[in-house]
Amino acid sequence: QVQLVESGGRLVQAGGSLRLSCTASGVTVSSNNMGWFRQAPGKEREFVAAIRRIVGGTLYADSVKGRFTISRDNAKNTVYLQMNSLKTEDTAVYYCAADRIPRAIERMTGSYAYWGQGTEVIVSS
Repeated sequence: QVQLVESGGRLVQAGGSLRLSCTASGVTVSSNNMGWFRQAPGKEREFVAAIRRIVGGTLYADSVKGRFTISRDNAKNTVYLQMNSLKTEDTAVYYCAADRIPRAIERMTGSYAYWGQGTEVIVSS
């Protein structure tokens, strides 16, 4: 049984930083493409960042490039999202996801088979 558990979301002021964590069980983060997505109120879930299985290549949405960094700790089977220079428009529920197919990194939500419950990030002005 695959479980992805996100943590680290909270209220933060604009310009601040947060680090989100996604601890996995039933799936190995180094062997699967792992992604972060977010969903703001009234909006569709959107791609934020992903890290490729094994080689660890990364991909980012244009809106977060240069501010967010995705990484993983294989020993802890955990994926992180370091978020710096936060903006009010980053306010959303952030979800961790795992792709079970060995392929290039995907941006589409439908490409990810496993999802966490989400952690809420609120950025105040």
